[in-house]
Amino acid sequence: MNIQSIIKLSVFCLAFGNLSAQNPWPEMTNTAKPWTRWWWMGNAVDEKGLDKQLTTLSNAGFGGVEVVPIYGAKGFENRYISYLSPEWMKMLQFTVNKAKSLQMGVDMAVGTGWPIGGPQVNEEDAATKMIVQKYALLSGEKLAEKIFLKDEKLKNLQTVKLDIVTAYNEKNEAVVLTDKVTNDGVLNWKPDSGKWTIYAVFTGKTLQKVKRAAPGGEGFTLNHFSGAATVDYFKTFDKAFGNSNYGVRSFFNDSYEVYNADWTPDFKNEFLKRRGYDISPYIKYLINDEENRTTRRVKSDYRETLSELILYNFTDQFTSWAHSKNSKNTNQAHGSPGNLLDLYAAVDIPESETFGSTVFDIPGLRRDSLDVQKADHPDINMLKFASSAANAKGKQLISNETFTWLTEHFKTSWSQAKPEVEQVFLSGINHVFYHGTTYTPADVPFPGWLFYASVNFVPENSLWPHISGLNSFVMRSQSILQSGKSDNELLIYWPVYDSWASAKGKDVAFKVHNVEKWLQPTPFYEDLTKLDKMGYSFDMTSDKMIGEAKSYNNKIQIAKEGSSYQVLIVPELTYLPETTLNNILELARNGASVIFQNEPKDIPGYFEVEKRRNLLKSLWSQILFNNRGENLKTAEFGKGKIILSSDVSKALEYLKIEREKLTETGLKFVRRQFEGGKYYYIVNHTSKEINQFLPINYTGKQTIIMNPENGDFGMAQIQNNSARIQLKSGQSLILKSSKTIDSSVQKWNYTEKTGTPIILDQPWQLTFKEGGPELPKSRQLKKPQPWTSFSEDPATQSFSGTGVYTTSLDLRKKNADDYVLKLDKLYESAKVIVNGQDAGIVWSIPFEISIGKYLKKGTNTIQIEVCNLMANRIRYMDQKKIQWRNYHEINFVNIDYKSFDASGWKVQPSGLDGQIQLIPIIYSK
Repeated sequence: MNIQSIIKLSVFCLAFGNLSAQNPWPEMTNTAKPWTRWWWMGNAVDEKGLDKQLTTLSNAGFGGVEVVPIYGAKGFENRYISYLSPEWMKMLQFTVNKAKSLQMGVDMAVGTGWPIGGPQVNEEDAATKMIVQKYALLSGEKLAEKIFLKDEKLKNLQTVKLDIVTAYNEKNEAVVLTDKVTNDGVLNWKPDSGKWTIYAVFTGKTLQKVKRAAPGGEGFTLNHFSGAATVDYFKTFDKAFGNSNYGVRSFFNDSYEVYNADWTPDFKNEFLKRRGYDISPYIKYLINDEENRTTRRVKSDYRETLSELILYNFTDQFTSWAHSKNSKNTNQAHGSPGNLLDLYAAVDIPESETFGSTVFDIPGLRRDSLDVQKADHPDINMLKFASSAANAKGKQLISNETFTWLTEHFKTSWSQAKPEVEQVFLSGINHVFYHGTTYTPADVPFPGWLFYASVNFVPENSLWPHISGLNSFVMRSQSILQSGKSDNELLIYWPVYDSWASAKGKDVAFKVHNVEKWLQPTPFYEDLTKLDKMGYSFDMTSDKMIGEAKSYNNKIQIAKEGSSYQVLIVPELTYLPETTLNNILELARNGASVIFQNEPKDIPGYFEVEKRRNLLKSLWSQILFNNRGENLKTAEFGKGKIILSSDVSKALEYLKIEREKLTETGLKFVRRQFEGGKYYYIVNHTSKEINQFLPINYTGKQTIIMNPENGDFGMAQIQNNSARIQLKSGQSLILKSSKTIDSSVQKWNYTEKTGTPIILDQPWQLTFKEGGPELPKSRQLKKPQPWTSFSEDPATQSFSGTGVYTTSLDLRKKNADDYVLKLDKLYESAKVIVNGQDAGIVWSIPFEISIGKYLKKGTNTIQIEVCNLMANRIRYMDQKKIQWRNYHEINFVNIDYKSFDASGWKVQPSGLDGQIQLIPIIYSK
């Protein structure tokens, strides 16, 4: 066996732990491993640097990179490469070839920075907005002022044009005057009576440029509502790529952050075609916030039209273009004014985003309020928009931009990352991209080049030696979550028309950053939260998806490859299209079960309101309900059932839809089905330890416990359809329940009792092996303590790197089944070496590791290599005014988007503190 084969086997063994011929872990793939967003600053890359960093990422357990060019560092302009130039394409080809040799994948953004745009976006294709000017006119008068755009920034643009002119009197009577305006702006019209207000609508431009653009990527932001603009945009990529995809797996589009874009040159015609009436007489209602029926209905139609335009004119065309290159596409739909479910469903890999930090009830998990975003924290139900679309449509991979602004720079530990990524997994997402990694040339000193909004997954990070702990955990978790398909029993309709019918504002952007406005205050969100807590699993669905759905064997399926659902829930709502109700009834007629929380009150939109309203009522009247007690009505409808109850839990109980009762303990789960069984991914984010038999709806003939942290597995104890679970706060596990039995699998090691802990409060030696700015002096310690407690040595206060704690232990007898080394306080992660053997990495709460198999009777040497945060070294550099950040555009900001300065930071504790215990473990027989 050659050395390369030995290395690969060692990595595999590290990843999957307990190996046997019947190993239950799925095959390792590069998609199971975490990927990282890879920023090319100024595109100042070269083959030597690309080779080195890809190799380093591969060795650390990354499965792929997502290339995103951004602004560059000052002083390196002579190394910049223009985006999509022949030289840039050469670097891309080298990257893909090198990645392939490492069994890694490569994605790339279809633009630099964000949102997409660039030099190929001319004025005509640029993001477009509606501009409205008002004029007053009395009876018998002619408007003296010419109707020209007054905006000084825009009035000389060639593409600015007058779109609509409509006059309203005091009775709100409208007269469309568009054809009464001459080319030189003269309005040829006099009112016969009354006071009139004239609304002139211009097609204008936002003038927004690409944010954080790389050299060669600067330019206007794209008009996502124009199909012609989308086609024009990708012509530049056609020219650069030719008939090849250069080995790119998926082309990526970042979140929609196009500001004030709410119109397109052909909007009036598109609106007429899609909504059935001319928008011209209703412009007043579109731009005002008056609370009335006409305003709500016109705005609903306007917002629905924007949604359809971004779906059909951008998203679908983006997907078609990627497929023309024999690649996939990845899209972040959030932030857009479109129906997120439909937008996510229209691409190969839907991608969501986590931004900020979550409050977890895990003892010992560090979360300093000064170091986290004040307003933003991830919402699991926001993440489920992406996973719902993927599950319903049968897409294997659901990705996520993970850890964006998790904490202040240089203060994120891998232990803080773990519950955040677990929450992402609980949402149904199974393909995470870290945010992220910055390419750094070899001749740039510490800390290298850094992007301002990232957790620094870079080799220069002092925590890097232990990143394989986090990465292996993610890989094992994702290997399960990418297996089979989702196993959610409920399908919940998103009443988007209730959001679109708001009289406030113009377009409605469904952003990650404002869920408290558009998502959390709704009955829909209340249902999601309640059902999740009760132990139900669900996906969300849209009107379009319901129209595509079929009912088979009393289950609902939206796509042949997608998941099947036992029941469709229509939450409390006001507006429901008559077409959607008709499609729902058709599902019920063919065997589906449907729950309505209330009778739909009305249809959305302005076109033929009475006709469509009567049709809605007529359809509803076909349901012949019977009273089944308080707040419960039922109806047999064709082969299916329809339930009417505001209490969705009561309705589900009536339909005998089982929930997973394990959530009564506070545990959370996500479930997958595979041929012959099911997986349960279970997480303990409570403050307590769970040690009991937990009911699960499917135990099969055998249930195997699998530990994603170390790869261990064993047969679980099953009792009355319950599995015995031992989970400490902050831990997670996987249950694999199968129809078949594998008798070769040994029993899971349950801790039956613990012996008296051995307190390692004897002397320790502390040395330092790597890091900077300089290595502190070695010292003898009477007991374990942080190296930052020695304030008399300045080097200990500024050091970021690895400190090694070493001691000897005389184990007079070894009569326990195992021994667990428990670290009371660890700043921040550690590699444990026992008698010269690598026992593993301690990187997450609870900070403990099994080392029994490495111990022997007599004298044992225990070595704990601790890595601390980068923070202390950065603090030192800022205090000494050592230049380390010098970038074009945005230089570097802190978590509050103010100028970054670490000189006033407190020294972050580093090393070991508190008790170190060796706990004897007795396993149950």
